[in-house]
Amino acid sequence: MPETPTTVKCLVWDLDNTLWQGTLLENDEVRLPDEIRELIVTLDSRGILQSIASKNDYDLAWSKLEELGVAEYFIVPRIGWGPKSEAVRAIAERLNFAHRTIAFIDDQPAERAEVAFRLPEVRCYAAEQLAELRDLPEFSPKAVTVDSRRRRQMYQAGIQREAEQVAFSGPDGEFLRSLDLVMQIDRASNEQLSRVEELTLRTSQMNATGVHYSDAALRGLLTDPDHEVLVTTMSDRFGPHGAVGVLLLAMHPGTWHLKLLATSCRVVSFGAGAAILNWLIDQAARAGAHLVADFRPTDRNRMMEIAYRFAGLTEERCACRDALPEAGTKDLQRLHLVPGPREAHAAIRITAPDLAAGRRVTTAGPVR
Repeated sequence: MPETPTTVKCLVWDLDNTLWQGTLLENDEVRLPDEIRELIVTLDSRGILQSIASKNDYDLAWSKLEELGVAEYFIVPRIGWGPKSEAVRAIAERLNFAHRTIAFIDDQPAERAEVAFRLPEVRCYAAEQLAELRDLPEFSPKAVTVDSRRRRQMYQAGIQREAEQVAFSGPDGEFLRSLDLVMQIDRASNEQLSRVEELTLRTSQMNATGVHYSDAALRGLLTDPDHEVLVTTMSDRFGPHGAVGVLLLAMHPGTWHLKLLATSCRVVSFGAGAAILNWLIDQAARAGAHLVADFRPTDRNRMMEIAYRFAGLTEERCACRDALPEAGTKDLQRLHLVPGPREAHAAIRITAPDLAAGRRVTTAGPVR
């Protein structure tokens, strides 16, 4: 059975006689065919980023892209006179994408050969293949999530954010406060489940257990009154970060069992994981419930273990922990905390449901 090809994360375009018809330096009246414009929009809607590697005058080429109404679709372009392979390499590094997730399209066989020789994992396509790109499996993601459809905007916002951070001269805490960070924690909707599944599958450094929950398993938990499936989104004054975290919580009388906390690595520097955990601990404290969190150490999630320990979760014995169903794996740890009230995050404004309402217990202390 043939192996499914890796999905392309970024398509890098040549310009002359590829994206548009004609050579810009020879004739300013180059033409953008309707079918190419439609392809650009289609790939963007699927969450596939697009960039440019072109031997051209930058100002002239970018002005033409703006005139044609498509400049907004291209991020971190490399337009100049160096080798195309160096341009493609720079784009991959700037986006932090593996070469195997990059595709390059050019009308010149020599340019494709140079890129293929220098960057053998980059997939190269001839301009004559443009008509078939949208139907190729590597350009057809299995699922298009809410975040996929706005991936370009999130990356563009991230680039602006990073540029401002480099220029900012004050302490890191002041910069975070200047971002006007807003975190929204909601009960997951059916539309968000694909992104939730993706987070459980792809997040490793900030995944407490490394367990992958399938779409079917998540849908089953959504309808279970004793479980909460919560998704966290973030935004700031530059734009959306999208869905950045997922919590799976089993609600037992007097005990809240955190089965999974996973957050995107791209918001680690903002303290997103700690903010989510502190919010949950405060909610459990208000409900008078103990908190038990599953943790399975891996070779990559040391940062999540630090976050749990820093929040006060330990391996102390408690009847509430012992009363939970047995863990499915031998290396799974169950960390325990008798929660107390927590202060709001200094730089992140959180809006979230009141989980404590209706789940408060009449007595605090160990569950017998």
